[in-house]
Amino acid sequence: MKKPIMLVLAAALTLLACGKPAPLSEPKADPLKIESHLRFLADDLLEGRDTGSRGHEIASLYIAEQFRALGLKGAAADGGYYQQVPLRKALLLPGSAKLSFQFADKTEELSYPQQFFTGPSLQQTSVALSAPMVFVGYGLVSDAFALNDYAGLDVAGKVVVMLAGLPASLPSEERAYLGSMKTEFAAERGAVGILTVHTPQQEQTRPYANSLLYLNTPSMTWLNEAGEPGRGFAQLKGSAYLHPDAAKALFAASGKVLDEIFQQLEQDAIPQGFALNGIVNLQSESSHQSISSPNVLALLPGSDPTLKHEVVVLSAHSDHIGLANDLRTSDKVNNGAMDNAAGTAILLETARLFAALPEAPKRSILFAALTGEEKGLLGADYFARNPPLAIEKLVANVNLDMPVLLYPFADLIAFGANHSTLGDVVASAAEKEGIKLSADPMPEQAIFTRSDHFRLVQQGVPAVFLMTGFTSQDPTLDGGKIWGSFFAKHYHKPSDDIPSLERDYGPIRYDAGAVFTNINFNIALDVANTAQRPLWRKQSFFTGVFGRPDNSEQ
Repeated sequence: MKKPIMLVLAAALTLLACGKPAPLSEPKADPLKIESHLRFLADDLLEGRDTGSRGHEIASLYIAEQFRALGLKGAAADGGYYQQVPLRKALLLPGSAKLSFQFADKTEELSYPQQFFTGPSLQQTSVALSAPMVFVGYGLVSDAFALNDYAGLDVAGKVVVMLAGLPASLPSEERAYLGSMKTEFAAERGAVGILTVHTPQQEQTRPYANSLLYLNTPSMTWLNEAGEPGRGFAQLKGSAYLHPDAAKALFAASGKVLDEIFQQLEQDAIPQGFALNGIVNLQSESSHQSISSPNVLALLPGSDPTLKHEVVVLSAHSDHIGLANDLRTSDKVNNGAMDNAAGTAILLETARLFAALPEAPKRSILFAALTGEEKGLLGADYFARNPPLAIEKLVANVNLDMPVLLYPFADLIAFGANHSTLGDVVASAAEKEGIKLSADPMPEQAIFTRSDHFRLVQQGVPAVFLMTGFTSQDPTLDGGKIWGSFFAKHYHKPSDDIPSLERDYGPIRYDAGAVFTNINFNIALDVANTAQRPLWRKQSFFTGVFGRPDNSEQ
């Protein structure tokens, strides 16, 4: 027997009054909710959300309680929302850095920081390194590109001297990855230290003088269960960066002309390595401080009895760079509105959309607000090395970092889309919102290797990093120009805050954030409900490096 219509209406009104309307089958993002999250996370109260700071702790608590309010489960190992990341913070003690070359007939002392600089050591508080040296060109090894700068060289127990930068002939993303491996290549071959020589090519893109602005910046790493650095190599006792004028004397003592090597670089040739005369002596003292900072993890369990044990990871970094040291401005708070309060706000709104589904997707969804991105992708690396379940169960990662919500974007960039079948999923999800998937507009920047998702890539997980494209739906607004202006004027500055951005570009486009959220939601929903997990493309360089038989095209 049908209930009277008034009783049905009364029941519906009761649900509305309780704030629990029946969930929609296709939930859509709410710009107002994105605005609310962003305004809180980018507020001065949080003092720039520096890793390990009270401001970041406040942000993490806010994120965790938002997840709790949505009914999501804590996904940390203890069942809570916090995966605490133990960290070591190191500072170089003033006046402690000393470097000299000892030749047969003389000793040459270098001046700090005009001729060399070094950072704090994360491995030990006291560095006292004395060893012979070997020049190793760029210091690269790659079978795929037929590179081996160590061929025929014995570097065991020695300090390797390598050129800054990378060969221009290499593809940008592969180039950036190989560059990040230089330290590992040296350590694998028994080196005990690294000296890096500044080159004329590097001077054009990153002048030596610019690096001196960061001399007092602390270094940070995560610690394993034994209290040892989770990244780095204990056998590498020290490293330093040399001004080319200082390096010329080193090469001259071995009968070599450094300018001739620089000329080879101009022709994109790969210089051959050789043993260098003399001994390098490097000393420094560092202070160490133990701190911790949380990744905030939440889980929506899947509905399929088998596939629920596999997980789609949606991530965004919640940290920023804290307070500024710039004496030229009274505003000291690096609010990080676009970088990355915007990405975190979209992650939270994506979580709300999943929580609103009448039935959970087949695979589980893990939401990860990661710490320490600005300190070297530390929270992501800790998460990837200490996942809440076996790494093979993480089928994909979609990462959000600095969506620039300053114009109504008409296209989307998915860095890494060409490396796995996730690219097809992104294109389909974007099309549902009338958004085009565009190719990487900045391949020379190798952005695919520079955000949190890459730590999961390094553990074999297919991933994409989403960013607003450069095309605007409003023909009066040049999206690429606005993005470039933001990067030049506001990125990593106190002016990445809502008042400054709205002064320069007009109201924050929370409606564009809603579109971005809908795309993020539909990417994850597609992956979660599709029987075939995402696969690394057969032709991708990264398939050969990180892919596994279970997640790579055959």
